[in-house]
Amino acid sequence: MALALYRKYRPKKLEDLLGQESNVLILKNAARQGKLGHAYLFYGPRGTGKTSTARLIAKLLNCERRARDPKFGALGEPCNACRVCEEIGANISFDVIEIDAASNRGIEEIRNIKESIAIAPAGSRFKVYIIDEAHMLTGPASNAMLKTLEEPPAHAVFILATTEYEKLPPTITSRTQRFLFKKIPKVKMLEKLSAIAKAERIAIDPPALELIAAAAEGSLRDAESMLDQLSSFEEAIDLAAAERLTGRLGFKKVDGLAELILKNDLRASLDCLAAIHEEGHNLVQLTRDLIHYVRKILTLAVNPLLAESFHLELTADEIRRAQQLAGLVNADQGVKLLRALIRAYSEMRYSPFAMIPLEIALIEYLGTTAVA
Repeated sequence: MALALYRKYRPKKLEDLLGQESNVLILKNAARQGKLGHAYLFYGPRGTGKTSTARLIAKLLNCERRARDPKFGALGEPCNACRVCEEIGANISFDVIEIDAASNRGIEEIRNIKESIAIAPAGSRFKVYIIDEAHMLTGPASNAMLKTLEEPPAHAVFILATTEYEKLPPTITSRTQRFLFKKIPKVKMLEKLSAIAKAERIAIDPPALELIAAAAEGSLRDAESMLDQLSSFEEAIDLAAAERLTGRLGFKKVDGLAELILKNDLRASLDCLAAIHEEGHNLVQLTRDLIHYVRKILTLAVNPLLAESFHLELTADEIRRAQQLAGLVNADQGVKLLRALIRAYSEMRYSPFAMIPLEIALIEYLGTTAVA
């Protein structure tokens, strides 16, 4: 069985983590100074590196080369070559215990942890407990964990990971060092996907790769999974194939519809929308993409200097295109259009006729101009 791309290209060093520069800096400095903590909480969107970072901390704590070579230890990275690093990398270490709190959320599971934590590590310096989806723990389970989390044995470290920080009780969060994992910027994700495609000899057109990076919405794991799925194509992967997989339109089609709307061309806008609908694309997702794009265009129309703030969300060509369209709209028009699109989006999500709210929004926004 082939190894999934997101597993094959899982970060092996802290510096390999994408888009989490602040977290990397803090953790590397802590590793250099021998000040890694006994309890961490990693929170943020899915696929941003929380579990990967937890495993890297397990390596840093147990790396045999770091323990015997102070000069190497000053680098703040695991060696990935010693026995312990290889065992953790292969997910076969007895001293790194990963628990899915979504399916092991009760007080009995926490009691089992409290019993096992007293036993010394089997072949490493530290036992590391990684509790994924920690927000799923029941109230009694969380309470049972408090004392152990606050004062674990010297050989034990807890790392909690969650996508829903607000659901964790303050009694848990206050006992940990907290790290926010942000969504990975599209441009950085695109660079990583390009490198993977090159290494795996996957023939894929740049627009298709850009669409995958956009469709992942900040989750590198999702992007790698989509690329993995498309890699089974025998021919070169084009934009149309990526659109079919992701259910989203490429940038050029979203940009083309936005241009027609901003040029106040009602007939052409409705024709374009009808053609997109005929192709079977997800109109709710189209409207969402359109809202985000028009918002950027409006921002540039109000303040062109803010183009720099989009350099991680849009490619250089996309920023130039948004700047061109910004010349077609003023602040009042842009706000009116955004409100119309947002209203249409909220109605589309619960309507059996997804196209109609968007058509009505365009007619209401452009109707007067078209008649004039």
